[in-house]
Amino acid sequence: MIFEYETKIYGYECDIYGHLNNAYYQNIYEAARANMLGDIGLSLHYLFELGIHIYVKRITIDYLRGIRFGTNITVKSRIESLSRVRSLWHQEIYTAEGGLMNMAKVEGVFAKSNKPYRIPFEMEVKLRDIM
Repeated sequence: MIFEYETKIYGYECDIYGHLNNAYYQNIYEAARANMLGDIGLSLHYLFELGIHIYVKRITIDYLRGIRFGTNITVKSRIESLSRVRSLWHQEIYTAEGGLMNMAKVEGVFAKSNKPYRIPFEMEVKLRDIM
């Protein structure tokens, strides 16, 4: 299942060339993943209350085209693979016209008390249901 998150690029997110600064891509991808989790009842606030965190272990970003100030974008996110300790997300950024601008692979590790943690089976099922 693909989840969509829409936002607009603002001036403070851009570099001196008027393009989205490379550091902000991770913020946008993080917001999209957080919204996706919230949509299925696993908001970051809920996970925090349970003491469960999702730490980014690795992120690979392919910058295909620059995204300019004022552009409306859609982030498409899906879980590519999942275990009770790890998840691999595939995310893409598109312009409103449908142009693919950027792609990312994000490997996350579930943690509790700063150690890898096997999420409860029920939580794994919720996440598998949207794969």
